[in-house]
Amino acid sequence: MILATTLLFSCQTKQNSTDCTIIVFNSLDIARSNETVEITKNMLGISNDTVFRKYGIVDSASGEIVMFQHFDKDFDGTFDVILFQPRIKANSEKTYIARPLKTMPEFVSKVYSRFVPERTDDYAWENDRVAFRTFGPKAQQMAEHNITGGTLTSGIDCWLKKVDYPIIDSWYEKHTSGKGSYHVDTGEGFDNFHVGTSRGCGGIGVWENDTLWTSKNFTKWQRLANGPIRTTFKLEYASWNVNGKSVEETQIISLDLGSNLTKTEVFLTATNSVTVGITLHEKTGEVSANPDLSWFSYWEPFPEEEYQMGMAVVLNPKYFVNDRKYISLLKDHSHLFIDMKTHDGSAVYYSGFTWTKSGQFANKKLWENYLTEFVVKMRNPLKLKYSKPQ
Repeated sequence: MILATTLLFSCQTKQNSTDCTIIVFNSLDIARSNETVEITKNMLGISNDTVFRKYGIVDSASGEIVMFQHFDKDFDGTFDVILFQPRIKANSEKTYIARPLKTMPEFVSKVYSRFVPERTDDYAWENDRVAFRTFGPKAQQMAEHNITGGTLTSGIDCWLKKVDYPIIDSWYEKHTSGKGSYHVDTGEGFDNFHVGTSRGCGGIGVWENDTLWTSKNFTKWQRLANGPIRTTFKLEYASWNVNGKSVEETQIISLDLGSNLTKTEVFLTATNSVTVGITLHEKTGEVSANPDLSWFSYWEPFPEEEYQMGMAVVLNPKYFVNDRKYISLLKDHSHLFIDMKTHDGSAVYYSGFTWTKSGQFANKKLWENYLTEFVVKMRNPLKLKYSKPQ
């Protein structure tokens, strides 16, 4: 999530000719962290990509380098922005400096995604709080030919981690080597989430003629960025049928450090609507919705494993049409649905989860408080004032 607006100001203090002073303003009554802001090439007055790559972010007060990431925002092959996450107290401001660094630091990244050919052909992504995966064409072929290990769904799977370091590689290695299983919690968490043919946690479809039409597994993938602040990747899907119409689908998915919610921008042809789904599993949980704040949640108990889980979808009100609890006698068909309208062929939403054994949110109320705060911050972005290098 990018939370920043910018204004140019005249710098009153002496600085190096290559420095850009950045003041970040927090107008809310809450402290801010884990919110990603962007420093653009325009702010630095730089068009040369090689020069831009030398810039990093420094805390003005301490002189220490803060974690940052060069990012190609328009995916044209050159970096456009520097990402970083300021920490600012309530109703206050903090100063940072963008300047060329003699050597680029090597940050320990907790944000990660990759294609996983060794476990059929998953694509998995994670940060310090949550992990997800979805499934590729080989898994689809195996399922269609009744081969063990196949999976036929474009739904989103949740991996319930309870550590802040990356687990994707180690869990897959444990599983594929036969030394263990990620379905068993040995201290880091586990995969106890059932997707089946459902939308899982934030998969999409198109609702027409009292039917949810969906794509099958992704057919192509491309990793676009890989931490330490953000991982971003693109998934493409084969054309799929919506009530006799052929629909083309592409998704660009991002996950930022410190967030329980992953961002999805979905591009669809031949339709101006899209429906996001949260599976209701055994229908034993509680649906909550706050249309005014555009968040929608399902809080679900898992008594056998002694934990509870919350899933949610958050979106900009301009996309919102309707939310509804859909109950079916068919397995994996019951969902909390959020109907959205597209703008210029695309729609953007956030989806994600928590579980009580992660230590993040102990109950439903705290989870919903997080969703409310997420929306308040999104609607009240951090403001930036900056001085261009002389």
